Amino acid sequence: MKLLKLIPDNTNVDFMRWRNVALMLQIALVVAALSIVWVKGLNLGIDFVGGQVVRTTFAQPVDVEQLRERVNALGIGDASIQEFGGPRSYQIRLPKPEGDDAAAAAAVTSVRKLITETYPGARVDAGESVSGKVSEELAVDGALAIALSMLGIALYIWFRFEWQFGVGALATLAHDVCMIFGFFALTQLQVDLNIVAAFLAIVGYSLNDTVVIYDRIRENLRKYRKMAIIPLLNLSLNETLSRTMVTSISIMLALAALVLLGPDVIFGLTVAILLGTFIGTYSSIYISSPILVWLGVKPDSFLRVEDSTGPKPQEI
Repeated sequence: MKLLKLIPDNTNVDFMRWRNVALMLQIALVVAALSIVWVKGLNLGIDFVGGQVVRTTFAQPVDVEQLRERVNALGIGDASIQEFGGPRSYQIRLPKPEGDDAAAAAAVTSVRKLITETYPGARVDAGESVSGKVSEELAVDGALAIALSMLGIALYIWFRFEWQFGVGALATLAHDVCMIFGFFALTQLQVDLNIVAAFLAIVGYSLNDTVVIYDRIRENLRKYRKMAIIPLLNLSLNETLSRTMVTSISIMLALAALVLLGPDVIFGLTVAILLGTFIGTYSSIYISSPILVWLGVKPDSFLRVEDSTGPKPQEI
């Protein structure tokens, strides 16, 4: 009985035929993503901007506008109220109050008191407060973590392969991160520390996929030294296509289930990784590989002098 194969062994897709079209498309998408971030900005959570968040569940339907007016009447700033987890569950966000941590705690306490006294049967599920100093440190540390991870990955691939591969990996990762930033700016989903974890997961997955392809490309560069670079890249991509698709589809199916059925508290995390997996799979084919052509890589680019006396390379 033959095993079911997602990608047949004799698959021969001409990926490099569309490399220039893919380049123009990706440049346009990256510019659009950065423009959306510039115009709309990111919906930063209290982890990064500071403030208070109160999550509450009501026993009966409530008028959101009336609730907002009552919270604003407390004199602790304009409230932002969003549905959270169900038709009767809401998240109330408040700006950072003037004063120390005691003032922030007092603001949360006043909202708790308002809800429990005004809405019988209401339950306050959580009340969080992050000071401005802590939020600034978290924002800096989160951005630094993403930047250093990308730089470290590029340096690793540079030493593991050659500098052209390092540049290709860094360009691929930068593309993936820009696209995810653009998605969050467009949808205005909240960006918090969970999303930083999602970015690091995306960077790790994209790197893993890129390294697998690069390793096969380097192996074929040594094996087929008289093959033109375009057919060699197509050969390498087709040889790793089955592994790439099986891994990506498996991950995306699990994440899709979490997006549809999982709790709302991890919705942003799972949707970011789901989208990042799709983008990372695409970019590992149409960015990391074609960039080697644009950087002038040829079958004999990394040929060492002593290799010329070795066994005769295969031709194809």
